[in-house]
Amino acid sequence: MLVVFRTDASLQIGTGHVMRCLTLADGLRSQGAECIFICRAHEGNLLDLIAQRGHTAFPLPASSSTFTDNAVGHESWLGTDWYSDARQTEKILAELKVNWLVVDHYALDSRWENYLRSYCRRLMVIDDLADRPHDCDLLLDQNLGRTVDDYKNLLPDSAVCFVGPQYVLLRPEFAQLRSDSLERRKNPQLKRLLITMGGVDKDNVTGSVLEALKSCSLPEYLSVTIVMGPHAPWLNEVKVMALAMPYPTEVLVAVKDMAALMVSSDLAIGAAGSTSWERCCLGLPTIQLVLAANQEEVAKHLEKIGAVIAVSSNSHLNLNEVFKKINNSTLKTLSNCAASVCDGGALPFIFSKLFELDRTSNE
Repeated sequence: MLVVFRTDASLQIGTGHVMRCLTLADGLRSQGAECIFICRAHEGNLLDLIAQRGHTAFPLPASSSTFTDNAVGHESWLGTDWYSDARQTEKILAELKVNWLVVDHYALDSRWENYLRSYCRRLMVIDDLADRPHDCDLLLDQNLGRTVDDYKNLLPDSAVCFVGPQYVLLRPEFAQLRSDSLERRKNPQLKRLLITMGGVDKDNVTGSVLEALKSCSLPEYLSVTIVMGPHAPWLNEVKVMALAMPYPTEVLVAVKDMAALMVSSDLAIGAAGSTSWERCCLGLPTIQLVLAANQEEVAKHLEKIGAVIAVSSNSHLNLNEVFKKINNSTLKTLSNCAASVCDGGALPFIFSKLFELDRTSNE
C-alpha cells in the first residue's frame, strides 16, 4: 500500500502536523506500507527529518511573500493559493499509484481534495478545526470536546469519521510507558520540571517562562529540562538564559526519547498543542499555556476536566501564584484527570481501518 502525505511545517505553522503524520507513517511502514511526503519548503520545514526517518520527501517551492501578505487566516500557511498547490501536487501524484492520500493542513479544503481525488483510491483528512468542508473517505479529529456533529454538512455522507482523543496519533512508546509513568505518580513529588513549548516557539514563550520562574518559590532540589526544536528561532537566547537560572537547567534539542523524558518528569509547563496528548497518555501534570488560536478549544476542555492548570501566556506571565497552589495532592489529581483522556493505543485501530477501506475500494 502506498500512502502519500500532504502536510507542512514552518516557523509559522509549527511542527505538530508533520510530526503526527510521521507517527502514522512510521506505523504504516511497520505494517508493510510505503509512505511518501509532499511538503512545501517553508523556512522551518522538516523535510530533512522526514528523510532521516526513512521516508521519501518531495519538496514544493518555498512560499511566495506576495501571496502570504494578502492571505486571510490559515490561507497564509500554504504559501500559495489552493489551486496552484493542487497543480504542483498533481505532478507528483501523476507518477504514482496512490492507495491513500492523507491531508493534514488547515489551509486546504474540499476544493483541493476534489481536484486530486482521481489520483488516489482513498483520501483521508486529519483536522482539528471543523471549520470548512472536506471531500474525503475518512476524517480524523483527535480533539477533546469535539463530536461527530461538529462535522455535520462538512463531509460526504459516506465518510467515516473518527472523533475524540481515543483516536489520538501517538508513537507506540507512549502507550508502552504509560503504566510505568502512572505507577511512579502514585506518590508524586516535584523534583523535575519539564518545559516544552512546541518545536518552534516563534514568540519565545520559553524565555518568558524562565524569567517568571526566577521569582517563584520552588523546591531547592528542583531541576529543569527545556525541550526545543532545531529550528526554534530563540534557541541560543534560551541556552544563555538557562545558564543564569537559580536551578540546574538543561536545554535539549531534537529529543528522540520524549516519552521517557516525560515519564521521568514530575510537572510540565507546556503549550496546548499536540504534545498535550502525549502528556495526558502518561498522566504528566501540566501548567498549560495557549500559544495559538487553534489551541484554545483543546485548552478549554482540558482545563474543564481538571487535566491541566491553565495560565495566560501574555507578556506579564505570573507563575508564582500557580506554584503556591501546587502540592503533592494537586500533582496526583492532575495526573489522574489527564490520564483519563487517552491511553495512546489508537494506532493499530487506525492502521486496520486504512487497510480495510483500501481493500473495499477494489471490490
